[in-house]
Amino acid sequence: MGQNNHTSLHGFILLGFSDHPKLEMVLSGVVTLFYFITWVGNTAIILASLLDSHLHTPMYFFLRNLSFLDLCFTTSIIPQMLVNLWGPDKTISYVGCVTQLYVYMWLGSTECLLLAVMSYDRFTAICKPLHYLVIMNPHLCLKMIITVWSISLANSVLLCTLTLNLPRCGNNLLDHFLCELPAMVKIACIDTTTVEMSVFALGIVIVLTPLGLILISYGYIAKAVLRIKSKEGQQKAINTCGSHLTVVSIFYGTIIYMYLQPGNSASKDQGKFLTLFYTIVTPSLNPLVYTLRNKDMKNALRKLVRVDRESTKSKRDQKS
Repeated sequence: MGQNNHTSLHGFILLGFSDHPKLEMVLSGVVTLFYFITWVGNTAIILASLLDSHLHTPMYFFLRNLSFLDLCFTTSIIPQMLVNLWGPDKTISYVGCVTQLYVYMWLGSTECLLLAVMSYDRFTAICKPLHYLVIMNPHLCLKMIITVWSISLANSVLLCTLTLNLPRCGNNLLDHFLCELPAMVKIACIDTTTVEMSVFALGIVIVLTPLGLILISYGYIAKAVLRIKSKEGQQKAINTCGSHLTVVSIFYGTIIYMYLQPGNSASKDQGKFLTLFYTIVTPSLNPLVYTLRNKDMKNALRKLVRVDRESTKSKRDQKS
């Protein structure tokens, strides 16, 4: 770390939406609501899929990982965001900012790769149903998850370390509501072409490659569905893949649209709102998408609620 970065060791200032005080008040309420929905929804999915033996399948193993990932993803951002939205203090400590930068990049990369793994799981289930449980055995599923988290961690360590080593000449004003890599690169006081090219190259590997694999998987899935003669079979296959495809569309659609925006002043607030959408809104939508289109998950959630009610009732009876 160079001497030019010494002043940044005291922390950073997250400008966020500070030029819109009234908007900050509204956003604090909206963010709190979506954070609550995210926690309740994803926790319910994790518990329901663990407690219901019918959901001990590869599909729900990956779904549990996605729900856990979303909980970690939002928790790495929202508490600090709410502190900055609620009061005049917009600062974040150097350690807090660095931690958020690494974790945010790690979890974001993990979600990209995890969605690709989930699409392969759906491809195997639809295109090779007789060999599904043999191919997607627990050992392979675990290896895939470990690989996804490990590759994403390596990507985060590489890119974030490159970014933090850029001299900032005392600049500590981040025009964002979180410590995100592009915002950190912008406050560097040297030519950042090398880092930007590294980000672009790894972005292709982490974002576009999984997206390509997802599209190929669903191409084969579409062909397999069209070959199914019964409408009931087609509908079951569509329902099996529909939830995942919806989540992929929301997640990748937002990211691709955001990073294709021109870097002018008119698009700054738009970029913040889009980041807000895929970091706050998307994790809260995932549980709704997977429960509304999935009968097995609905039944598991009903059982979970029933068990909770019975437990509460028995406790009341004991007290009385």
